[in-house]
Formats: sequence, structure tokens, C-alpha cells
Amino acid sequence: MSHAIKNQKNILKKLSIEKLNAMQEEAQLAIHSCSDIILLSPTGTGKTLAFLLPVIAELDPECEEVQALIVAPSRELAIQIEQVLREMGSGYKTSVVYGGRLFSKDKIDLKHRPAILVGTPGRISDHIRRNTFSTSAIKTLVLDEFDKSLEVGFETEMSDICSALPKLKKKILTSATQKVRVPKFVGLTNPVYINYLKEVESQLEVKAMISPSKDKLETLVQALDHLGNQPGIIFCNFKESIRRVSEHLTANNISHGCFYGGMEQKDRERALIKFRNGTHQLLIATDLAARGIDVPEIKFIIHYHLPMRSQEFTHRNGRTARMNKEGTAYVLYWKDEKLPDFISNLKEEKLTKVLPPETTRRTTLFISGGRKDKISKGDIAGLFFKQGGLVGDELGTIELKQDCAFVSVPDEKATKLIDVLNNSKLKKKKIRIRII
Repeated sequence: MSHAIKNQKNILKKLSIEKLNAMQEEAQLAIHSCSDIILLSPTGTGKTLAFLLPVIAELDPECEEVQALIVAPSRELAIQIEQVLREMGSGYKTSVVYGGRLFSKDKIDLKHRPAILVGTPGRISDHIRRNTFSTSAIKTLVLDEFDKSLEVGFETEMSDICSALPKLKKKILTSATQKVRVPKFVGLTNPVYINYLKEVESQLEVKAMISPSKDKLETLVQALDHLGNQPGIIFCNFKESIRRVSEHLTANNISHGCFYGGMEQKDRERALIKFRNGTHQLLIATDLAARGIDVPEIKFIIHYHLPMRSQEFTHRNGRTARMNKEGTAYVLYWKDEKLPDFISNLKEEKLTKVLPPETTRRTTLFISGGRKDKISKGDIAGLFFKQGGLVGDELGTIELKQDCAFVSVPDEKATKLIDVLNNSKLKKKKIRIRII
């Protein structure tokens, strides 16, 4: 058995994946045998694994420079790809670079060269301009969610990146959107298309929620009462609107998180952590959350503002009804508002007040120790079960980072857990615990 095949078997075992889906199998064959590949597949079908497996298989273990460059349009997507690479445990070093993080931190990390570098267009082109690392050994370029990373705003950086890779042999472009123009500077020649956009049967329903008044805040509250206690995303077009919607939901005692481009990176990450672990069932977000973020199965999305383009409509809707699961996208609009051409034939959802089901409210705790302290999820679970006295599913999702961890617990037990567990020892590390 060749080293690459054996390594792939180990990776799939670590990820608890028995076998690849048809799209992943086809993508692997194409990436191994062709130089330019465009992979089109819906959100949630496993595109990240589809390109990472062949990219890892083609790395040279003897090479000490960066060999593969993965460009993602948002920090969250870049961080998520790096997270998947860590979980794969391939044995190759991976680094992630993005704006909003100290450049000096990047430089320290890149001193010992990663085999795979993941990052956002601006930060990667900045490093290339400053010669932080050599591009002479980069043979593979991946543009994930390329429809976003090749947009006008990123054109200069992307052009600089593409022209700075003299030994490039392979280009892999992925997207969940069809009909996207690829600029000439990417240098595609006869790309092979792998198109699964029609293959996955979506159980998505799109319905209308009609507001009698131009200010839709009251109708939004009625809609959330009607939908009850289930995970969903409310999409707005502007961060100012998010603040306004957030204030109104807070005034109506509706718990939620916010997620948009102007937030501090730490706050953005924590909003997603709380959404993933059920501390918040709702997220109010801009189109930044329409793609490439790692969130659980979402039962509904609400277009509080109508999207500007059909692409954004598709991506927002793609957050729900993923991989043959059911979900509903609601278009919330004023009765006299004209809908764009790409939104038509909507059935109206009549809003009737539904009492949300009884649920345990949850809180997220921060733990000041992580992977670099040799702490595992099992260590944290043991601490909360044995010393903390939690039972069964009272202990929610544990997210382990390099230098810290986050865990979801029942609201009413949070303070007591902090009293009992703060300053405990995990491995050799004395940990601090607090509510975030």
C-alpha cells in the first residue's frame, strides 16, 4: 500500500468517515490527473475534504518550503479550513494568516515553514510583497469560494498572488454558485468541471412573510414567536441594521448573537461558538455568514433585507436544507415592496403565535487551557462530570483551540461550576474558568 493511500485511510479514520461521497471521489480523481479544476457543489457537501485529501497526497515530505496555498475570501473560512487540516492529522505543518491578527504573530509562525498555507487574499499578498516566505516551491493553488475571492474588491491582491507563483502546476477553484466569470489573470487552460450543483436534492422551501408596515421589526418578532425555539439565521444587508434589529430583539427578551465584518475577530469567533453550542439559537448576520462558516444544521433562515443579487440569495438559502435535510428560507418583506426578479411564486406563511418548547437555557464557559497544554476534550469532559457533577447531556459541545477551550453548560449551573472548578489542574496547567 502506497504511503499516500495509507495516510488517507488514517485521515478518514480520524475524521470518523467510512467512505467518501461520489463528488469527493470524482474530485480526487480529477485533481490527481488534471492541472486546472473547477469544483461546483452545494454548501455542506464536503468540498473542503474533497480538495484537501489530494492536495495532502501530492505534498513532498522532503520539501521545507510552502508547497500549497489555499486562499479563502473570509477569515472564518480560512480558520475553518486550517481547523479541518489539524483534525486530519496529516503530519504536515499548516498555518493560517488573515487580517485582524498581528503581522508579527504570522512571521513567527511562518519562520518554520508550513507545507500548506491558508489565508485571506489581502494578508497573503501582503506576505508575498514583504517576502516573508518563498513562493518558489508552491505547486498547488486552491481558491475556495472563488466566486467571492475573485470579486472586484479582491482583484488586485488575487492578481498579485497569481503572478507571484512561478512553479505553479495545479489550480483548484471551488464554489457553490454556477456561472461565475474567472478573470484572465488566474490563467486557467481548459479547466475540468466537476459539477454537482444539480445532484443534491434540496428539501428547501422558500416562503413569504409579509409585513403590514414598512418597518418590519414587529413582524420579525411575531415571526420568531411563530417559529419557536429552533436554530436560525436572520440576514441583514448592513451592520447598522444588525445593531437596530439586535436592540429590538433584546427589548423583547429574544436571545441572539450578532455576526458581521466590522466586529473584532475574537467577537466574531465567539458569536459562532455560542451559536454552534446552542447558547444562542439565533444569529443576526450580514452575507459574511452566507458562506464558508462552520455552523450546525439550521432549521430556517430569514431574509430580513432582500439580497442584492441572486448569488447571495442562493448562498444565504444554502445555510439551511443542507445535504438532503429539510429547511425553510423566509423572505420578510413589506406588503408594498417589489421583489427582485430572482424571487418569485412564494407561498405566504401565516404568522400564528406558537409557544416555544421548553428548553434548558445554556451558557458558554471559557477555559484558559488548550491543545498546546496537551489538554483533550476528554480531560475537560472528565473535569465537568467528575468534579463538576454534570450528568448526561448537561455537558454540551466542547470546542478545543490551541490555547483555550469553550464549553456549553446549563444556565442555572454556570456560576456553581465556576466556583467549584476555577483554578483546577488539567494535565499540568492550572486553568481559569469564566462566562463569556
